[in-house]
Parts: sequence; structure tokens; C-alpha cells
Amino acid sequence: METLIQIIGWIGTFFVITAYLLISHGKVNGKSKVYQSMNLLGAVGVGINVFHLHAWPALALQVIWGIISISILIKS
Repeated sequence: METLIQIIGWIGTFFVITAYLLISHGKVNGKSKVYQSMNLLGAVGVGINVFHLHAWPALALQVIWGIISISILIKS
């Protein structure tokens, strides 16, 4: 189980970093579904990992990050 949670965390990290790379290079728009979906998947993946580790400040960050992504996806 520990290994699975680590893998989920790494996948989430990949999504967040890739989204940041894409927006930084102008490949996606900040309100695009692709960008926001990547942020949401990243927040969920990292959130699962930090929840398991009881890293509450990091979990709060991921929850807020995910809520922002969801709100933009609903508006778009």
C-alpha cells in the first residue's frame, strides 16, 4: 500500500509540474480544460500522498488547489 501511495503522489507531482511547464511556455491557457484538469489530477494525487503522511498544511494546499481547478472547469 505504501508503494501505491508513493506512486500516486509522484503521478500527481508530474501533472502539476507538466501543467506549470505548459503554461509557462504558452502552450496552454490558464483557463483551459487541459490545464485545469492537470492541476486537479495533480492536487488529488499529491493530496492522497500528503493525507497518508499526515502533512496537514500540504493537504490544505492541495484541497484549495483542487477547489480552484474545479471552479474554473465548471465555468469553462
